[in-house]
Amino acid sequence: MDTILSFAAAGITQASWWEVALFTLAVTHITIVAVTLFLHRSQAHRGVDLHPAISHFFRFWLWLTTGMVTKEWVSIHRKHHARCERDGDPHSPMMYGIGRVMFRGAELYRDESKNAETANKYGHGTPNDWLEKNLYSRHSASGIVVMLVIDVLLFGSLGLAVWAVQMAWIPFWAAGVVNGIGHFWGYRNFASPDTSTNVFPIGILIGGEELHNNHHAYGTSAKFSSRWFEIDIGWAYLTLLSWLGLAKIRKVAPKLKLGSHGKPVVDLQTLQGVIAHRYEVLARYTGLMKQACQEEVSKLTQKGGTLVNAEALKSAAHWLGRGDETLAPEERERIHKTLSQTESLSVMVQMRHDLVKLWDSSSASSEQLLHDLQEWCHRAQQSGIVSLQEFALRLRRYAA
Repeated sequence: MDTILSFAAAGITQASWWEVALFTLAVTHITIVAVTLFLHRSQAHRGVDLHPAISHFFRFWLWLTTGMVTKEWVSIHRKHHARCERDGDPHSPMMYGIGRVMFRGAELYRDESKNAETANKYGHGTPNDWLEKNLYSRHSASGIVVMLVIDVLLFGSLGLAVWAVQMAWIPFWAAGVVNGIGHFWGYRNFASPDTSTNVFPIGILIGGEELHNNHHAYGTSAKFSSRWFEIDIGWAYLTLLSWLGLAKIRKVAPKLKLGSHGKPVVDLQTLQGVIAHRYEVLARYTGLMKQACQEEVSKLTQKGGTLVNAEALKSAAHWLGRGDETLAPEERERIHKTLSQTESLSVMVQMRHDLVKLWDSSSASSEQLLHDLQEWCHRAQQSGIVSLQEFALRLRRYAA
């Protein structure tokens, strides 16, 4: 009887509570690694090719610990990028609200997984072998039942808690934190056309997925970190796997390369550099505009301007470089009018619009785009706005 009670309480391992805790952290970490390396960077974006043995291990592990189907996850994530924060985005806090995405993100995932059109349109190139057809997809829920049995056998009644944490880990961190907070709160390195943010510092817990703004700026890059203090543990694992011959890196974000200060003219290399680093360029320009808005708010306050005007300007500046393209046309128009209430701000708003057109003009020739960039820099130099003149000089130093 004592043996049975002991087994029921602590399983075959008879592990202490801290040993169970370490086991839980280890297995949930492997799950995060499987999601970020296999599902996200390899399958969804093709930034890296994993060795078949590594891919099969991750598929098996995700079947055990999440019950997620590769094609469903990949298609939903690709749709998120294709329709980011517009009608059709499966899990945008801009569309559904931060509370629903944060705490009920798994429900949004399940709802979208039932949409056959999403899988057919966005799920191409995912595994379609015998195991996928007859086990992982067909019996997706069986794996988590097997995991429950394993946890209970290992740790007895504590195994139920271990299993519960495993089942909640991805829905909370991935569906909730990354998809929710990662589009709501944090800092931005790049002015990508959405509200994606970097949530720092929780890299070890979610494998680098918290660098969400970096990822949205360069979606196909296998490396998510951009600045020296950003920790992308997923990239560390990929570097090790690459060194062992178990992974082949296909794409990484371009490194910013600046030429000498004395470059006299904007040339084709400058154009290529500006387009390659367009979200970094726009982020820097956004910084100039926000500084100009702060100075204007200060002037309004000192001159006794209305509080309404100052608050409206602060509100408009908030959206600069933070997904203003995702707003309704009438809202964008209101923001632009608010930002254009002074001559200098009006010039900067128009110059920002013209700068964005450089990389949005997909049908223009290189010669035409180069002419447009040269003209833009000339107008900036003639604007009389010191910060804009300095920005134009820096643009000359960009290179592909």
